[in-house]
Amino acid sequence: MTKKQFAVGERLLLAVVFLAGIGTLGIEMVMPRMLAPFFGTSQPIWAVVIGMTLVYLAIGYRLGGLVADRRPDWRLLFQLIGWAGLSCAVIPFIARPILSTAQGALRNVAAGGFLAALIGVILLFAIPVTLMAMVSPFAIRLQLRYAEDIERAGRTAGTISALSTIGSIVGTFLTVLVLIPTIGVTSTLFLFAGFLVVLSLIGLRDPRGLLLVITVIVLAGAYQLTTGVIKAADCRSCRLIAEFESDYNYIQVAEQELTYSNGVVDRRRVLILNEGLAFHSIYRLKYRETGDPLDLLTDGGPWDYFTVAPYLYPETDPADVRSLALLGAAAGSIAQQFLAIYGPDTIIDAVEIDRKISEVGRRYFDMTDSSPKAPYFTTYNEDARYWLATTDRRYDVIGMDAYHQPYIPFHLTTVEFFREVKAKLNPRGVAVVNAGRPASGDDRLVNALASTMLAVFPQVYIIDTRFNNAIIIGVNQPVGDGIVHFIENAARIDIPALQLVMAWSLYEGRFGPLREFTPEMAQFRPFTDDHAPVEQLIDGIIFSEANKMVR
Repeated sequence: MTKKQFAVGERLLLAVVFLAGIGTLGIEMVMPRMLAPFFGTSQPIWAVVIGMTLVYLAIGYRLGGLVADRRPDWRLLFQLIGWAGLSCAVIPFIARPILSTAQGALRNVAAGGFLAALIGVILLFAIPVTLMAMVSPFAIRLQLRYAEDIERAGRTAGTISALSTIGSIVGTFLTVLVLIPTIGVTSTLFLFAGFLVVLSLIGLRDPRGLLLVITVIVLAGAYQLTTGVIKAADCRSCRLIAEFESDYNYIQVAEQELTYSNGVVDRRRVLILNEGLAFHSIYRLKYRETGDPLDLLTDGGPWDYFTVAPYLYPETDPADVRSLALLGAAAGSIAQQFLAIYGPDTIIDAVEIDRKISEVGRRYFDMTDSSPKAPYFTTYNEDARYWLATTDRRYDVIGMDAYHQPYIPFHLTTVEFFREVKAKLNPRGVAVVNAGRPASGDDRLVNALASTMLAVFPQVYIIDTRFNNAIIIGVNQPVGDGIVHFIENAARIDIPALQLVMAWSLYEGRFGPLREFTPEMAQFRPFTDDHAPVEQLIDGIIFSEANKMVR
């Protein structure tokens, strides 16, 4: 081979390594988004994605080296890339049946979501990622074939490893920041499939390879013609009316029709995220007709209780509640209740990190932020803690609805965070946390959050809702016997919606009435930014519940 031919071959090979790196990590970034509708995006699911990707890379590196030593052939390298592309094009067709079957088969098994996701990743992504991992060692072997002596080996391996890594970085950000938000998960997979096949054809220089490109195009078109919804709404009497994929979540909007024993039919919109284990917002459509705050209540759902938290202070009137900061706003259930009860001039700053959820709230849940109906209601699509640290306002109520298992941001559970919350409260302000708990009443998450809040606030109270959730309230200054004040305020208030929720708080809690959380009840060391094992706590609760179901 001439020196000129060697230089051309070297440059082409380095370009292939870089482009293959883009494809490898691009495919990996698609994995969690494809799993989210079935298993969520909790830390164990991310462990499956990252762990199995590393397994495939290790296998691919080993196989690539072995195959390259036996047959260091350019054509074989590009054939591997082509087969990786074709295997990507098949994934959208088999993903839904595989993931649905795995989810159903292991629903009632301990750690079932983890195991089902593991099976799904193995069956769907093992082939393309392993084939792409074979490229780097194959390229090193081909480069050394051109080298005049062994002294180039170290530099060759380092250059190829660096280019592959840089390509992987480009693939990561390109997929997450551009492709998935713009064209969606499935189209991104088909795009990578076509990209890899075209790359293969460039190297093979074989006209017959056009059949591969045509195959990918036909598969993509066939999928668009045959696909339906990603997943049906998994709730009683629900009809799916819309679904979306955002930067953070798989989002479903469903319409639910419930018929009560007295014959009354209640139609409502519900917001469902990811694997669909819970509702994240509820909007009763009857409110459109009546405008009565009672018709916004969700029959004792956790959203109803945020409005009554300020009444632990003595002699509190509705006129005293003029502002709310809401961290984790979802589609606006809490904010809309505040507006209906306390009036349209109430200042509401709602923080929801997922911009698409806010758009869904406006379109399907009549969320009225920044409208003439609610001129002081503003939504910020930012991280809750960052937003709180940068706002200069103070509030009567700061509500936090971002603690649903298993998606609990650890940085919203710590002493340092609650200190920031306390600093942004008015003198008679309250911090309100919605903490989920399983049907069995496992209180570990509730107690951990309450113990942490008690390290910051002078007194902490817990309202057990009519559902399984607990509402944890930290008061900015001591209130004495807050339960007595709550009862006295309930007797004076003449707003029916507040009266009803206060009665639920006192007499109809799922696991007990309104109570004060005392230092003697604290079972957990307060969480800090340095040590907040919330993921470990949640995993323990999930495994315990799964074991109970198996028994």
